[in-house]
Amino acid sequence: MNENIITFERHMINEQRNSGGSGDFSAVLSQIIFAAKVVAAQVSHAGLAEDILGGIGMKNVQGEEVQKLDVFANKMFINTLNYIGKVCVMASEEEADMIHIPQKYPKGDYVVMFDPLDGSSNIDVDVSIGTIFGIYKRISKEGNGVLDDLLQPGYKLFGAGYIIYSSSTILVYSTGNGVNGFSLDPSVGEFVLSHPNIKTPSRGKIYSANEGNYAYWKKGTREYIDHLKSEGNNLKKPYTSRYIGSLVADFHRNLLKGGIFLYPEDSKDPKKPTGKLRLLYEANPLSYIVEQAGGYASTGYERILDIKPTELHQRVPLILGSKDDVKEYESFAQKNIEA
Repeated sequence: MNENIITFERHMINEQRNSGGSGDFSAVLSQIIFAAKVVAAQVSHAGLAEDILGGIGMKNVQGEEVQKLDVFANKMFINTLNYIGKVCVMASEEEADMIHIPQKYPKGDYVVMFDPLDGSSNIDVDVSIGTIFGIYKRISKEGNGVLDDLLQPGYKLFGAGYIIYSSSTILVYSTGNGVNGFSLDPSVGEFVLSHPNIKTPSRGKIYSANEGNYAYWKKGTREYIDHLKSEGNNLKKPYTSRYIGSLVADFHRNLLKGGIFLYPEDSKDPKKPTGKLRLLYEANPLSYIVEQAGGYASTGYERILDIKPTELHQRVPLILGSKDDVKEYESFAQKNIEA
């Protein structure tokens, strides 16, 4: 083993020293990492333990079938962050309301938002899934956190990241000073630096979209996809189509290789006319990561990180990835407005 490996803990200590931090933020991240290790262990045994696989026969606040691992992961992240005295309030994609810290525990200065198990519908078929999280500094002065602490625009994020549970478990995160990736070494149980200073290409060769929704897309979106599939685009040859259907997995690939992920608004479901993905739990953290890596994230009409949230489970169109590709999509999206 390389004796000069950099663990996530060592990396955090270095960042704390450089920023003059108190260590409170590091404590929050450490708990998220611990919870992720436990979830990763459960995911790796999903095919062997019958009580882990499948749904529980209920739907969550999003109207989606709740999987057993959804429940486990959600409770795991809540319980590991509850008692450390560094968090004042939390919110989860799986919970209808904000999550208060129990009165018996002290309250801290941080606010944590998370999607505990993104892509969980893919658990039973061994497709990569993940956890997404965003961390803010509180707005309220003291005591219990309030709704305004949660409804902050993405540009105010103090840090964000995701964990992908796949052939290896990888953590990618940023605190506003670039993006780094860490792979979980199962032999020692530690995340070690494997992808330092990630930079996404300004132009990619991959597009990721659910083309089954093509008939429901607006005119500009359809024309953009047709443009990518033609020889008249910037590459002078068709882009490669790669769509897993697991947001973290699609995003991670395109972050490293370059490309564009699209989940635009459509007319398929009248209840979700502005998009499917959640601003606070998915769009903001991943937009923060991609911009820190040199990319860009947009609804097609405005920068994701500039949106002022109005509700906990607000949905938005999400187009993110290589900056030049996303900017080009925005030019096509103008036809959606004009139509």
